[in-house]
Parts: sequence; structure tokens; C-alpha cells
Amino acid sequence: MSRIYNFSAGPATLPLAVLEQVQQELTDWHGSGMSVMEMSHRGKEFISIAEKAEADLREVMEIPEHYKVLFLQGGASSQFAMVPLNLMGSIRKADYFDTGAWSAKAIKEAARYGHINIVASSKEQSYTTIPDRGLWELDENAAYVHFTPNETIGGLEFDTEPDTGDVPLVADMSSSILSRPIDVSRYGIIYAGAQKNIGPAGLTIAIIREDLIGKAGPHTPAMMDYGIHAKAESMYNTPPTFAWYVAGLVFDWLLKNGGLSEMAKINERKATALYDCIDSSGGFYSNPVDKAYRSLMNVPFVMADSSLDAQFLAGATEAGLVQLKGHRSVGGMRASIYNAMPEEGVNALISFMQDFQNKNG
Repeated sequence: MSRIYNFSAGPATLPLAVLEQVQQELTDWHGSGMSVMEMSHRGKEFISIAEKAEADLREVMEIPEHYKVLFLQGGASSQFAMVPLNLMGSIRKADYFDTGAWSAKAIKEAARYGHINIVASSKEQSYTTIPDRGLWELDENAAYVHFTPNETIGGLEFDTEPDTGDVPLVADMSSSILSRPIDVSRYGIIYAGAQKNIGPAGLTIAIIREDLIGKAGPHTPAMMDYGIHAKAESMYNTPPTFAWYVAGLVFDWLLKNGGLSEMAKINERKATALYDCIDSSGGFYSNPVDKAYRSLMNVPFVMADSSLDAQFLAGATEAGLVQLKGHRSVGGMRASIYNAMPEEGVNALISFMQDFQNKNG
């Protein structure tokens, strides 16, 4: 069976070259006589894998030396609790942007640990825009400011990071990390679940400015304490070793393919082409998001006649274009076009969309 084009929001498609390397090394990693899945996380073989993965991530993202990189479990959703547990301290209050389903979940979880000030919310606009900066209500005494640069479900993306002055900026980059260059030094913490643009599910990356480590409250569980994980080099307990290994291969693939600057160019071309297809359809397809804040990674769209949805999805699957059904909370369709989605896949989707419109418009 030939490879299909998988537009899943996560777990998402991986670079074919990475999958083929995993296949080649699966039962015998570099002459060790064992699979990475079988290695002790404290053995010299896996330590070498872990160290290279971190070094490559630091290089591809240009992470400053005074930031720790942690390879954790629990998904980005665990970070919804870890961030306030580690950063709120005695201040017991934080700023949050409410711009979609995932930021809303982060807000709900953080509210367990202190007062949450909503800087800005687009809930009344069905999360289709970012509120005007003149309306933002930032608290200069907040412990930190949290935002979700890219909302996977709604397909909404900030055009730039908020300027929070001396207040640490925290970002859930689960669906936008590695899609373009960013200035890591503008952030206090960046975290991301791996299953979208990094590697297999089960791994979470946290990039933390060192002065923010070691501030967890006295009742913080050990597994939720950044300081404990940092001191143990992400090996306080057995880490998700295989996912860590595959993520390392993805970082290496990025470096060999032009890094994040090249990824940004490709991602811009893919997103522009797909949005152009939607916008030029005369209303047959539409995207609800304010054009200034459309996501590069997640492109939701609906058809004017929603009764055609099932027919569209069935035809797309037959054409080798899968996982296009929109999130259950918003309906319609959604194409997630992460780094590993080739331009050929997006072009195939566009061709199918145009043909479907010609037959049903």
C-alpha cells in the first residue's frame, strides 16, 4: 500500500525519511544489538541519543545557554498545572489570553491554583480573531502571562508574541513549534506536546529560562516540579525514550533540510495556496478566521452546504487524503499541514477540493 496524505491534527504525519530510519534501526540501533525501545535510559547508548537530540533542538531553535530543555511526559495538558505550580509562588495570580479551546482549558486548570486575569478574550467572536491590542488588560504584577500562539482546533494564530515587559511570557506551542524561527529569549517558558510537529505522542518538550526553575511551592508533587526534572536531566523517572529518540531524528531532519527558515518558507507556500483555494471558491468553501490571524499549521474550512460534508470526506479518503474531519466542537473540515506534510500533499488536497466543487457547486 502506498503512503497516503495524513492531515491529522495529532498524532500527525512524520517525515518519511525519519520513519524509514526508524524502520532501519528498529531491531538493532547502530550495532548495539537492541532496539531503542529496549535500552536502559541510563545506558551509554541512550544517553548519546538524548544528548544529540537536545543539542540538535538547541541548534535548530537557537536556544540560549541559560535555558534548560526538558523532555517530559504527560502531554501539554500536564503543563496547564505545572506552569502555575512552578511560577505562581506567593503572588498567586497570572495573566491568560483566552483565544480558543486550548487556552480555555489552560485557564480552567490554572484557576485551581490562583487568580486568573483574562487579558483578552475572543470567545464572543467564536474564537475567530485576536482582540485589539488596545483592549488588552495586562497586570504588571502578574506572576506570568500565558498564551497559546496557535489554536489547533480553531485555526487561529497570533501574528507576534505579546510584549509583557518584565513579566515572564509562557507559551503553549504544541501546534506551532518548529514551524518558523522564533526568538526564544522573549519567553520565560515554551512548552509543546510532541505529537504535532516534533514526533510521536507521549513526549512533551519544555524550554525554561533557568531563573524560573526552583520556584515550585512546597506541596508541588515531585513529578510536577521543573527543578527536580532539571536536576535529573529529564531522567527523574524513566522518560518516554522511544519518542525522545524519534524526536531527535526529526530535529536532525530539520537541520539537514534548511532549518526553521526554510520550513517557514515552505509552510507559508502551503498555507497561502490552501487559503487561496478556499477564498477563490466563491463561497463554496469558507474559513471563519480573521485573515490577519489565520494559522499556518491548522486550516479549518466549511462548505456552504454542510450536507455535502460526508460526501467530501468519503471522496477525500478514497483519493488518499485522510483525517480531514473538523473537530467535533466546530464541525466542517480541518487540514493540519505541519512541517512533515509535503507541498505535494497540499496540492493534492487543493486539486480534490476544486474537482469536488466543480462536480457539486
